[in-house]
Amino acid sequence: MTERIIPIADAHYNAGTPLVPASPVLATGKLADARARTLRDLRISVTDRCNFRCSYCMPPAVFDRNFQFLPHSSLLTFEEIERMARVFATHGVEKIRITGGEPLLRRNIEALIGMLAQVRTVHDRPVEITLTTNATLLARKAGALAAAGLRRVTVSLDALDDAVFRAMNGADFPVADVLAGIDAAATAGLRSIKVNMVVKRGVNDHEIVPMARHFRGSGHIVRFIEFMDVGASNGWRLDDVVPSTEVIARIDEQFPLEPVAAQYPGEVARRWRYADGSGEIGVISSVSQPFCSSCNRARLSTEGKLFTCLFATAGHDLRALLRGGYSDEQISGAISTLWSQRSDRYSEIRSEATSGLRRIEMSYIGG
Repeated sequence: MTERIIPIADAHYNAGTPLVPASPVLATGKLADARARTLRDLRISVTDRCNFRCSYCMPPAVFDRNFQFLPHSSLLTFEEIERMARVFATHGVEKIRITGGEPLLRRNIEALIGMLAQVRTVHDRPVEITLTTNATLLARKAGALAAAGLRRVTVSLDALDDAVFRAMNGADFPVADVLAGIDAAATAGLRSIKVNMVVKRGVNDHEIVPMARHFRGSGHIVRFIEFMDVGASNGWRLDDVVPSTEVIARIDEQFPLEPVAAQYPGEVARRWRYADGSGEIGVISSVSQPFCSSCNRARLSTEGKLFTCLFATAGHDLRALLRGGYSDEQISGAISTLWSQRSDRYSEIRSEATSGLRRIEMSYIGG
């Protein structure tokens, strides 16, 4: 038997407040969904705001100066985020990625990193803390983030050509400052820096080989991401997608590649290394080669809604439980119930039938 608490005010993408089991649910450290996919990765959005207006994420025609972002009171506090991280860790989460919006816009974000760095897995190891950023503030923040316990960072960079990049980010921000942020992160000791490039045909696909050439031998890993239909405002068309097989073929023609085995179950990027040993790249192929069958990620939105898929249409309001006097055990039971019922496989069923769905916007949930 279950009980439903009274939901707080409704909001976009709200599936309501989760059911809290009447009896305690034991967190075993291995929580599987309806397709036997275990929970291992938690992505936490700390702000829905960003200082970029990339067309594939926050197109300026929609996210203009009149757009109403969430008030600060709606955001999870750092203490609430830490509490959620600890509860998720009891269910087997081993990695937490901080996202946005642009997460470095959240004031004192390094303090949150320090708090999360104390969270332990069920195997009594520190949870791995990573962060995805557009790097506009990374040069000034890298040292403090590393000192707080951040170990890895992923930087979004969609072109090396300055004019192309400025046009894509919608903020006239220069490539040189992103590269300076990457250098600062490396100097601060952040390891395995990844550089994400969303590839859109006719916009920046001519930058594929230059990006590979620039970072080849640097120790950084470029990951080429197929343009996805996240949200409902980015004007996605299948014709704009450059399949990852084409990306690999273009690079391989210049710099011979060979495939590399995945490092862990559920790894999103397919890895390739340069045959001459000068590094590796990755491709993320949600459109052409869906990886729903191994997806082990949960997503916590800025205001505390749990989404079980990047392409979800609604989230479950965990903030109501956090602020409603519920214990960690009760919240844990709600999470267990939600995940055990999870059957999402959007990328496997993508079709005309899914095109009209009101999917969550990426800026609200993180990538």
